Amino acid sequence: MSTLVSLQPAQAAERLSTYTVIDVRTPGEYATGHLPGAHNVPLDHLQTALPALKAAATRGELLLVCASGARSATACERLTAVDVPAATLAGGTVAWIQQGHPVAHDETTKAAWPMERQVRLAAGALVVAGLALGTRYRPARWLSAAIGSGLVFSAATDTCGMAALLSKLPHNQPRTDDLDATLRALGG
Repeated sequence: MSTLVSLQPAQAAERLSTYTVIDVRTPGEYATGHLPGAHNVPLDHLQTALPALKAAATRGELLLVCASGARSATACERLTAVDVPAATLAGGTVAWIQQGHPVAHDETTKAAWPMERQVRLAAGALVVAGLALGTRYRPARWLSAAIGSGLVFSAATDTCGMAALLSKLPHNQPRTDDLDATLRALGG
């Protein structure tokens, strides 16, 4: 199995035109700003996109991108496990933007909140609900404890079950025709 190849934003920017850039964030996150020329293939649709990604990899190097680098690293691991070479952008689009590199915007898709912000809203709302309900029904306080424990686990393992659940919501899903068009473009 290959080791994870991680590129710094400056390295990727120097050779951006040589990569097929795959953004594995949700369509709403992608619409907020992405690397120029990036194709949107959400992480939970990676298996469906595998034939198109294999075809694209035969024509050139794949660079996988997400907001922070965590989801794209996961995608790289999945691809390299099936012999599709890919690199990840260290620090994701956050680092890309912080270093002053350009981003493109998808005007056809309504921008959703970034996944990290969606998680903060959901976790905060559940904690407040657990505390509020706990004033009348004491066992409801366990909801707040469970959410807090989940956040600690998320930080310790660099995974997020709540983000995985939220990514399934309709506003975080690609339209079928958009994904199909992307897969046709990648398949050559």
